[in-house]
Amino acid sequence: MAQLDTLDMVVLVVLLLATVAYFTKGTYWAVQKDPYASSYANGHAAKEAKTRNILEKMDESDKNCVVFYGSQTGTAEDYASRLAKEGSSRFGLKTMTADLEDYDYNNLDSFPADKVAMFVLATYGEGEPTDNAVDFYEFIGGDDVSFSQGAGAEEKPLSNLKFVAFGLGNNTYEHYNSMVRNVNKSLEKLGAVRIGMAGEGDDGAGTMEEDFLAWKEPMWSELAETMDLEEREAVYEPVFEVTERNDLDADSDAVYLGEPNKNHLEGTSKGPYNAHNPYIAPIVESKELFTDKNRNCLHMEIDISGSNLTYTTGDHIAVWPTNPGKEVDRFLKVLGLTSKRHTVIAVKGLDATAKVPFPSPTTYDAAVRYHMEICAPVSRQFVASIAQFAPNESIKAEMTKLGGDKQYFQDKVASMHLNISQLLEMMSGGETWSKIPFSLLIEAIHKIQPRYYSISSSSFVQNKKISITAVVDSVDIPGAPHVVKGVTTNYLLALKQKQYGDPHPDPHGLDYAITGPRNKYDGIHVPVHVRHSNFKLPSDPSKPIIMVGPGTGVAPFRAFVQERAQQAKKGENVGKTLLFFGCRRKEEDFIYEKEWEVYKEAMGDNFELITAFSRDGPNKVYVQHRMKEHAAEIDELLQQGAYIYVCGDAANMAREVNTIVGQIVAEQRGLPEAKGEQIVKAMRSSNQYQEDVWS
Repeated sequence: MAQLDTLDMVVLVVLLLATVAYFTKGTYWAVQKDPYASSYANGHAAKEAKTRNILEKMDESDKNCVVFYGSQTGTAEDYASRLAKEGSSRFGLKTMTADLEDYDYNNLDSFPADKVAMFVLATYGEGEPTDNAVDFYEFIGGDDVSFSQGAGAEEKPLSNLKFVAFGLGNNTYEHYNSMVRNVNKSLEKLGAVRIGMAGEGDDGAGTMEEDFLAWKEPMWSELAETMDLEEREAVYEPVFEVTERNDLDADSDAVYLGEPNKNHLEGTSKGPYNAHNPYIAPIVESKELFTDKNRNCLHMEIDISGSNLTYTTGDHIAVWPTNPGKEVDRFLKVLGLTSKRHTVIAVKGLDATAKVPFPSPTTYDAAVRYHMEICAPVSRQFVASIAQFAPNESIKAEMTKLGGDKQYFQDKVASMHLNISQLLEMMSGGETWSKIPFSLLIEAIHKIQPRYYSISSSSFVQNKKISITAVVDSVDIPGAPHVVKGVTTNYLLALKQKQYGDPHPDPHGLDYAITGPRNKYDGIHVPVHVRHSNFKLPSDPSKPIIMVGPGTGVAPFRAFVQERAQQAKKGENVGKTLLFFGCRRKEEDFIYEKEWEVYKEAMGDNFELITAFSRDGPNKVYVQHRMKEHAAEIDELLQQGAYIYVCGDAANMAREVNTIVGQIVAEQRGLPEAKGEQIVKAMRSSNQYQEDVWS
């Protein structure tokens, strides 16, 4: 009996400890860790915090303004940081930024009336929330939303909440800026009071930056009046402290030279691999798909067998880029940092809520090469903020004019697609901009973001290898002093050149450090992770499908057709598979030409490839024209329940395809064109019509 009592006691103690652990989230025995030690680490101050209660966080850090962001590519996060910075410097607000996934929202009904919440929300894909905003979006828009004071306790539980809202969208999508519109509607329905208009930025029209600048000025005026704020002359106040560590050598094991977190630094990288923790994957095969000597299109096979990464057909692979050496050198030179490029620096937030965007200690070179988006077009607001640090008064005057005059900035800077160091180089006439604090550059320049590519292989055929199909970007801007080169695609080209035996690949003179920090990427490796997508084949392979994918828009359709061909080989009943593909010339850029023939052999009449070669004849012919020619077949398949997929350029091709499908439905069925549009809209709502497009 004594033995049984002892066992009972052990069980009770274990249950008690488990209960305490669950309700305290391990608070009582948690050990404070290096924020870059875990595979999830991305420097979020909130993730280091002890609370998911935003009100507690604001109280303990003495804040009266929180800027929440829902961001997929980093732009919304950047705008949130800029709002927080401006609110502090111009109006004396005590601001912080907050990742929506880091906090709970059920206590927003207790939000103090003397504080303000701002929401900067990107819309992802077809009206979806960004990954970090899914929980918030579902909570705030739910039918049974329940707050800390109890569900239904008040008719308007958020009556004390004052909020500001700005959305990032793309007008080429049907559900333009739906995230900010729906969140605004939900908040107002719950009684929250919006200050100023709900702003909407349009990436599709290329006006995002100017939309943001035009929105925020009247918003600040209304907020200042509502909260009795007094505007003051904006003086630069650093968010970060940057200390040169002369006691540390760049070769020290404790110094980050581009590694994303501590596991990578120590050479013990482990999963889970995700948007905060890349897998350094070997590229096992690469080849050129174009025969045109002046253009490059890469096919690459990336091996994920050594990771826990998985994908399903239709997903995206994210490639973590490295900045080209040419632009790193330009950046350091114009700032007068060339001689200090390998000096070790420690970066820390001067505020408990400040988020350091990369691990430290590091070096100037590593921060610029691996972590800062130095090749992005410079913003007008950034130009205005650094005018005060110009080398002389005449340059200061010109920078002030550029920062304050929308049209002048468009003509001189934006139209030339200049990045920050190109602009400073052009403005200075050889003088260095050594007065600009490095902390300001860390604050103002985006953290470099992974680039996403549609996976062009089927997980049903090769689940341990991921295929990428990518055109190497090179855009000649009329009147510009340079050709705009894609950062990531040229990085991939350098890796392909190395794989083919070039010991020092230098695509377009960009000179990438392709062996990575401390040569950890040597042997042709690239940092990646996988992002799951809703762009999927029907679960029933007998369903007919129609695919429209000109150029590299055909990438996911290679995967779709590859999968269906394999299913056909295994004896499965595969439905009609119709692919519209277009390129310039059959002899130059007809990618995967031989493969389509192999798939045709496997699928027979169930696979049909319809091509459009725009420059092979006297008139330009695009996929849209071919669709009109095959209108009867398209409508017949749609009436059989066919799914239609579109991948590629959103602004022109995808929009025209959407219109043409509506016209085909109307004409073939003898309906008004408006009715055809309604049918297409219903197809979109039911996921029968899917897009994977980019602007």
